[in-house]
Amino acid sequence: MNAASKPHLLVVDDEPAVLITYQLILEQKGYRVSPASSSQEAYQTLRSEKVDLLVCDLSLEHSESGFEVIESAKRENPLLPSLLITGYATETAIQKAEDSGVPVLFKPIDIQELFETIASLLRNTREQPQTRGA
Repeated sequence: MNAASKPHLLVVDDEPAVLITYQLILEQKGYRVSPASSSQEAYQTLRSEKVDLLVCDLSLEHSESGFEVIESAKRENPLLPSLLITGYATETAIQKAEDSGVPVLFKPIDIQELFETIASLLRNTREQPQTRGA
């Protein structure tokens, strides 16, 4: 499988060790991964590359949250599937994710659950009619 045919994941986490770990395990699983250690890096990647799935930590640098990154991505591409990862989330944050249709995984991440959730999100996206406006 060449790099162009691999699903492209944007992974956003402001903890370098966590980000590298996600990148390595997802690349081993056969995904092409663009890591971003800040919301600004994530926005740059979203503007410059076609991304098939966004995996984002809830708590990012400064006042940015994973919700802001996901909402920005959805404004550009409403069909982009997203996954929120968190070590701690309030009931309000969990409800907001559910209301937005964004699955939430809790740290420490169960790697098999991560793989299954990503595969499911990508599969669901492929099955949706492509009605994106130009």
